Amino acid sequence: MTARRYPPILAVGASTGGPKAVADLLAGLPAGFPGAVLVAQHLDDAFSDNLADWLGLQSGLPVTLAREGDRLLPGRVYVARGGHHLVVNAVNTLSYSDEPAACAYRPCIDALFESLAASALRPGVAVLLTGMGADGAKGLLALRGKGWLTIAQDRASSTVYGMPKAARDLGAASLVLPLSAIAAQAAKHLPRT
Repeated sequence: MTARRYPPILAVGASTGGPKAVADLLAGLPAGFPGAVLVAQHLDDAFSDNLADWLGLQSGLPVTLAREGDRLLPGRVYVARGGHHLVVNAVNTLSYSDEPAACAYRPCIDALFESLAASALRPGVAVLLTGMGADGAKGLLALRGKGWLTIAQDRASSTVYGMPKAARDLGAASLVLPLSAIAAQAAKHLPRT
């Protein structure tokens, strides 16, 4: 299947303060949003179901835990289960992996972003939200190099300005925006299918 047969992608990574930030971003997406949304939130697996259910209540889009083999569908939100890395595989479906083993976080945002950069999917939008550390910054840079619109949350609206700052400092973010402006920018950038 060609990249054109898949919906455009909005990939989101978050850590500390992330559930509320992700909920706000999802709530800001317009009805009829054309993209498939992939969310990697640093989280213990015991809380995965609760996060997906809660985000579903906050969003106008259907939210589910990503499952092995899920095909990307427009207007759906796929939340990574804790304990493993969510990746897009060679046939452009969702998969879980234990690699890279060196990444301390599961799911690892860099693993998701780097798998998207290596995929045949057309460039979309990737967002790095609030969180400690630097996970996601290298993956965001890889996506920027592949023509994706890359956005980092600004300092003022971040609970913890670690990951977005790392992305900004690395030159991975083409835009640094307040949380309240990210959904509109993503919707504006993604083409209707």
